[in-house]
Amino acid sequence: MALPRIAPYPLPMVDSLPQNRVDWRPDPRRAVLLVHDMQRYFLGAFEPGASPLTDVIAHIRALAAGARALGIPVVYSAQPGGQTREQRGLQQDFWGDGIPGDEGSAIIEPLAPEPDDVLLTKWRYSAFQRTKLADLLAETGRDQLVITGVYAHIGCLATANEAFMRDIQAFFVADALADFSADHHRSALEYAAQRCAVVTSADRLLEELTASTAAVG
Repeated sequence: MALPRIAPYPLPMVDSLPQNRVDWRPDPRRAVLLVHDMQRYFLGAFEPGASPLTDVIAHIRALAAGARALGIPVVYSAQPGGQTREQRGLQQDFWGDGIPGDEGSAIIEPLAPEPDDVLLTKWRYSAFQRTKLADLLAETGRDQLVITGVYAHIGCLATANEAFMRDIQAFFVADALADFSADHHRSALEYAAQRCAVVTSADRLLEELTASTAAVG
């Protein structure tokens, strides 16, 4: 029931991304950036210094820096270590005990939250469940969620699905997500593009956010 060891794989190229069913455009006045579960425990399953992890970290760093410069809130989700069976719920049946202690629950240093960022304690696949993410979006008048992190076909996709069901436009950043394998990654992108989100790349998203800001200015 432990996490699998994840072999290196290349991130999808921009020209190979699935076709989106909708034409939503990101707007810095409406968007929130979510850095989903980029914790030591979850990233320990990847081979260090190899793709996809190295590229995903670089892309998330660029997105976070761009978001902060544009006044877009940056929100992190992180599962706590040492959860009880009651706290784990049905996750215990699928994944066992989860993060063993506080050290594994920390966000990795290259992506450490800055003082104005928000850190949410996360208990289930979706970052909306048992957190204040929905309240944060409502209170700031924002209805777009940019999703990055791990794992694409589990918590990231569950979050995109729930965003859709809350009438929040989700942007699934293909090269700022990582997964168990290239096949899992690809299937998550295809589902998102067809059912609940816009699939895009980090560069494309930043270009559109910057262009939107320039147009308003």
